[in-house]
Parts: sequence; structure tokens; C-alpha cells
Amino acid sequence: MAFTRGLDRYQKEFTLARRSKGSYLVTDEVLSHIRDGVSETKTGILHLFMKHTSAALTLNENCDPDVRSDMTMVMDHLVPQSLPFDHTDEGPDDSQSHHLSSLFSVSVHIPIKEGRLALGTWQGIYLLEFRDLAHSRKIVATIL
Repeated sequence: MAFTRGLDRYQKEFTLARRSKGSYLVTDEVLSHIRDGVSETKTGILHLFMKHTSAALTLNENCDPDVRSDMTMVMDHLVPQSLPFDHTDEGPDDSQSHHLSSLFSVSVHIPIKEGRLALGTWQGIYLLEFRDLAHSRKIVATIL
């Protein structure tokens, strides 16, 4: 996708790779799409917004892969698929996915400092995919 750039802003829409249910560290994938906007920004804020209601974005520990499986376990515990949901138009994971998306959020804000994301030493950007079947997810990245 093309990006727009103004005097003090940058925006680009891109699509993350298809993934099924789970927690995925996507920092490098996100940066591959917006590196030019981040590198040209001395001081700013990156806002990532996902255009979906059955997945989420979050920041978390980026070193130990056990964090990813633990996150998936916690999501299943918080909103189990076995609840007697009424909204199941797209399958048994439909309502569960929407509720988890509301709990975790579809957006994150990250400061930019000297052309780099100002994440903590052990922080990374995660895609939390709540649907059993693989989906690709559209993201709008805005830098102010």
C-alpha cells in the first residue's frame, strides 16, 4: 500500500501475514512495512490500529517464547469458547474472539525517539489472533 506523508504526519495501511489462533511477536514484520516513516521521525508517536474485531495488538515481553503460549492460555481462560454464546454466525470462536478483542484492544501507541521505536529492552509488538482459522489482518500505522 502507498503511504501518505504530510509536514508532520505519516500514514500507511498494510496487511500482516495470515495466522491462526495464538500470540505472535510481529515487531519486525510491522517495521518492515513502516521503516521509512519511523527512521525519518526524530521525535513522535506511532499509532497502530487493527481494522478487525476478532484479534488484538499489545506490547509484551519479546525474549522468552514461553510468554506467547502463556498468553494464549490466559486468553482461553479469561473468555473460554465453551461459554453459551448467542453470536456464533462465523463459528464457535466468533463471540469469544470479539470479547477478547475488546479486552485487549485493537491499537497500541509507541514513542519514536531518534528514528527508532522507543520500546523497552524486553518489549515487542504482538498480534493476538483469536480465530481458529488463519486470517490476515489489516493495520493502519500513523506517525505524528
